Amino acid sequence: MASQLLNVSALSAGTEDKPILHSVDLAVGAGECHVLMGPNGAGKSTLGHVIMGDPAYRVTGGRIEFDGADVTELSADKRSLAGIFLSYQAPVEVPGVPLYSFLRTICQKRPELKTTARKFRTRVGEIADQLELDQSFLMRELNVGFSGGEKKKIEMLQLLLLQPKLAILDETDSGLDVDALGIVSRGIQAYREQVSGALIVITHNTRILERLEVDRTHVMVKGRMVAEGPAELIAQIDANGFERFERGDEQGEACAECPGCPKAGDAE
Repeated sequence: MASQLLNVSALSAGTEDKPILHSVDLAVGAGECHVLMGPNGAGKSTLGHVIMGDPAYRVTGGRIEFDGADVTELSADKRSLAGIFLSYQAPVEVPGVPLYSFLRTICQKRPELKTTARKFRTRVGEIADQLELDQSFLMRELNVGFSGGEKKKIEMLQLLLLQPKLAILDETDSGLDVDALGIVSRGIQAYREQVSGALIVITHNTRILERLEVDRTHVMVKGRMVAEGPAELIAQIDANGFERFERGDEQGEACAECPGCPKAGDAE
């Protein structure tokens, strides 16, 4: 069994006026790939942002441990330096900041990634080519005027460059055409092969999972983790949707039908 990298225990969180997460538990081992699924509004993205330390959300209960340390109160930049990475569903535009300068700056803050300007330029160019990203984009303002697919490629470039211990991919496949989805999928696979990092993939589109070896699947409904199972659970959701999970949540019960789900025993 992989050593535990992330341990979210009894986590409750929300905005100032709205509770969203309710006593959520999630454990991810080093090098594991976990998939987080659920209907719209289930709290999946919120969980990713809270793990990352997004100040838009306030933790009201529970704790987050990463790599053996309690990071519940740490700022997002400190969690990033510790090795947590979050790709956004809708990456923001940053006018006035060239992409290359941004990449150089964030890597300089990581002692293990510091290198000469020439080696850095070569490395960034290699990753851009791998992602079929025109290197002229490196001189443009960060995400300004980029298409959705180009923004997602930039996030994959950051992922491969920063080599985090844990990558949380929040709807990275959202809005991508077939070609862009294939390139992004290859970028995720390259991260798995080159870094052996852990993944939490938040998605509705199972196509992005085709190249990945998934260890565990989790289902959220209305801010609660209602089911957990092996990779086979994805195919069940793909075929039947989330209705039975939503029914179980409304009744205050765990789903007893998921293979390998630790909640099943409680529901019987």
